[in-house]
Amino acid sequence: MTTQTARRPPLLPPSRPRRRAGVLVAAGALVLACVVTGLVVAWPFGGSDGGEKKAGSGATIGLALPTRDSRRWTTDGDAMKKQFEAKGYQVDLRYAHGDAKQQAAQLEDMIAKGRKLLVVAPVDGFALANVLERAKDAGIKVIAYDLPLMSTDAVDYYVSFDSRKVGRLQGDCIVRGLGLDRGRKGPFNVELFAGAALDPSTQDFFDGAMEALKPYIDKHRIVVRSGETQLNQVTTERWDGAAAQKRMNDVLSESYTKARVDAVLSPYDGMSLGIVSALKSAGYGIRSRPYPIVTGQDAELASVKSINEGEQTQTVYKDSRKLAKATVRIGDRMLTGGKPEAEATASYFNKEKEVPSELLRPVSIDKSNTRLLVDEGYYTEAELGQ
Repeated sequence: MTTQTARRPPLLPPSRPRRRAGVLVAAGALVLACVVTGLVVAWPFGGSDGGEKKAGSGATIGLALPTRDSRRWTTDGDAMKKQFEAKGYQVDLRYAHGDAKQQAAQLEDMIAKGRKLLVVAPVDGFALANVLERAKDAGIKVIAYDLPLMSTDAVDYYVSFDSRKVGRLQGDCIVRGLGLDRGRKGPFNVELFAGAALDPSTQDFFDGAMEALKPYIDKHRIVVRSGETQLNQVTTERWDGAAAQKRMNDVLSESYTKARVDAVLSPYDGMSLGIVSALKSAGYGIRSRPYPIVTGQDAELASVKSINEGEQTQTVYKDSRKLAKATVRIGDRMLTGGKPEAEATASYFNKEKEVPSELLRPVSIDKSNTRLLVDEGYYTEAELGQ
């Protein structure tokens, strides 16, 4: 999660996970067991081969999630638990409190207890290769949930939203908000933030955003006054809002004593709120000095309220209930003799193998359409104050 200090890479880092469209055909036949003895779900989770039995034949699913501190993860956990139980499974749901070592220990315990499916949303996508290898040796299937599991062949499926598309939506919000797509020349001052350096999705988010922004940077219609344009210069340890706020304070004091910042690329709502706080402390948010464009992700309640109040500009909505539903469907098929890998719509290269994947489409939310979150039952009117 620490910022790298290696030599400056090109603006768009060349080494990144690969996705390709198309249906992946499974090789070989799936061996069917007569009895399913257990199920583990960890973010991401995997499942074992199941017999041709009705779903929910007494198996226990292990769900391993990164933290309770975000409503997003508790919503995911509750949705997964409810949907698996509705199919007759038992559920072992655990949160790692942001500690990769604790998550590894939780997975070890799930393996020891004979779970047959692990659904894992990793705290650190590179830290679980050894424990997942033991899961593979024990015949346990593994599904990576929302966040990729890297550098291991012991992952059977990846279910997430299209991370590169998330970044593209954020970059497009800045381009449209500044009027660059309508011919405005600028130059406009934009600052860049990225997520945790050790999170594989950080690069996808950044690359997607830079697809929209880099052409204008190259033409000097966007200027990054801090000079920090490389991914290894703008990562944020643990996606931490306080760390983002501190960096924004530093950037403002060093590069914007006389200039105005027009937009800030932020990949996550928790960071966005810290950035908005720094901007407010620097005098933004008044009629003569309105807030710049500030992007975000996850449609967290505090950020949606901030958008409605004219502070944060945008977030990316990823309905985790749909993600949970897709995961339960795939996990159930794995445990009952199905071949979900044959129906995959994409794959993700995790530096070890091409992982069959299902990628859902994210939705950009700004002040014009926050009502969508109420209409789809993600929040209530009372929660949003509407």
